[in-house]
Amino acid sequence: MSATPDRVDRPGLRESLSTPASKGRYVRRLFSTIADRYDLITVLLSYGQDHRWKERLVTLAAVQSGARALDLACGTGDITFQLSASGARAIGLDITPRMVELAAHKPAGRSARFLVGDMMALPFESSRFDLVTTGYGIRNVPVLRQAIAEIHRVLKPGGLFLSLDFNRPSSAIVRGVYLSYLTVVGSTLGFVLHRDPDTYRYIPESIRRYPGASAVCSIVREEGFASCEALPVLGGLMAIHRARK
Repeated sequence: MSATPDRVDRPGLRESLSTPASKGRYVRRLFSTIADRYDLITVLLSYGQDHRWKERLVTLAAVQSGARALDLACGTGDITFQLSASGARAIGLDITPRMVELAAHKPAGRSARFLVGDMMALPFESSRFDLVTTGYGIRNVPVLRQAIAEIHRVLKPGGLFLSLDFNRPSSAIVRGVYLSYLTVVGSTLGFVLHRDPDTYRYIPESIRRYPGASAVCSIVREEGFASCEALPVLGGLMAIHRARK
């Protein structure tokens, strides 16, 4: 496996992620394509640890009964349902209609409300939520700072923001091996599940362009949050951000 840390393998993918508008179109198409396999792929790419990581995020939220919670990029609803089970009045929002449809039709679907919407233009009034969460969401938005600003806007003063996502390791060697692994595994899964080996190569390419956990905390603070910490997951290959408005 190559240890070159930031090599771009496919000009087509590079071009698709080169501007916020083109990234937005690409992400919408991609998640529409993979929606029906999303639950499976999160398990496979995490060695079955995805649910445990999400449970840790919800535990860190320390949900109070009746709290208003918004789960962004909710996918098929894993975190949304856990928030609801913890006593929150939870809303899940995702930009992919099929994801929202799948979440709403799960057995636990009636325990929460689901909407199609954009993280960069949230359809809610300011200071509405006690808690905002996202799993694998902020790395995928076309303009990260705009999404963080929207999250800050809809949180109440003192509200909590929690985000689980891949990290971009600071070590060039670790990063190179990590991205090479994700490329090989993603290509294999893409071929097996979609007959297209490039389907999941977006993940390592998006990590190459991601600022990393520490830099994300800096952006979060610059957008008005009083505090932010990045908690390492899987030895720092993943991270949970916890920020307080």
